[in-house]
Amino acid sequence: MTSTRTASKLTLPLMAMAVLASLLSQTSQAADAMRVYIGAYTQNGGRGINQASFDPNTGELKLLGLVGEAKNPSFLALPANDEFLYSVNEIGDYSATRGGMLSAFAVDAKSGKLSLLNHESTEGTGPCFVSLDKDGKHALVANYGNGTVAVLPIDAAGKLQPASSVMQQEGSGPNAARQEGPHAHSIKLDPANRFALACDLGADKVFVYRFDPAKGTLTPNESPWFQTAPGAGPRHLAFHPNGKWVYIINELDCTLVAAAYDAEQGVLKALQTETTLPAGGVEGNTCAEVVVHPSGKFVYASNRGHDSIAMFSIDATTGKLTPLGQHPAGGKTPRNFNIDPSGKFLLAALQGSNRVVVHAIDQATGKLTQTDHAIETPMPVCIEFVP
Repeated sequence: MTSTRTASKLTLPLMAMAVLASLLSQTSQAADAMRVYIGAYTQNGGRGINQASFDPNTGELKLLGLVGEAKNPSFLALPANDEFLYSVNEIGDYSATRGGMLSAFAVDAKSGKLSLLNHESTEGTGPCFVSLDKDGKHALVANYGNGTVAVLPIDAAGKLQPASSVMQQEGSGPNAARQEGPHAHSIKLDPANRFALACDLGADKVFVYRFDPAKGTLTPNESPWFQTAPGAGPRHLAFHPNGKWVYIINELDCTLVAAAYDAEQGVLKALQTETTLPAGGVEGNTCAEVVVHPSGKFVYASNRGHDSIAMFSIDATTGKLTPLGQHPAGGKTPRNFNIDPSGKFLLAALQGSNRVVVHAIDQATGKLTQTDHAIETPMPVCIEFVP
């Protein structure tokens, strides 16, 4: 028969093991936590770029606060090494040119805080998008105001250099209020780093440029653009992980275009167009962002007005879409959103509700479920993960 003293001696090691297991679990979760940078407009009490901590195991999101002061840092981009961060400043009064500005920051590896390195002109007005080449040696920016796209070289210290290439886009569309002239809304390089695809809302075109990484220049492709439907207003696009398909979100007519992509020629060919809205449409709605799930099985698009995330499955053979419905975004004006690298969660930046909301992704169906995790932050418009 076991004595009380013997039982006590056995219990203490078990308790210690339980405490150790709990501590190890907490340490593991802390190690898995990643930074999230949040770009925002600064007209509503915001002061610049905020940082949050995100746990990909639970979906928990914690606001850590301001890490880089800036005016209207609406869109962000980070190179693969995460040593720097680049932000468009959506302004029209940059002192050097009275236009837009692009800022470069050094990232503190321990705290995530940002230190301004320098800034340069975007060679246009109303810059609204920035992306980087695969080597982090060039920043590509789209200027909504006057319809230009530009390439800015980046030196070894992360600083921006004056633009090495500027392209003026041309065209207009039937929407007199929004398409009186070109309005470049995004520019992104293909996975091979050979062609840059630039969505122009005003021209109803996706312009295609050959990119020279040695010179940092853009030249019009032999097939210089992909034409969308009149009045569609292409805004952003996303490549499928296989590089064979591209998904284009149209802001004005609220549609998502699936297109085949010829990586050798830089040519897009339309496969299918689907509405992002429920039957009957929604008056006054505009679309904003499109993101392909890391698995390549699903694609998501945001509706501003209906305030939802449209969900689609992707056919693994053809790249075509099957609509899965719309999921409430959790607030007003889902501008940008992003999916964490694990593919488990979608974070929606709700500009009109001053919050970021976390949604869980069903890995089998692609359907979204809103979680209890959210943070309050002024006018968020861009989400960038740092593993």
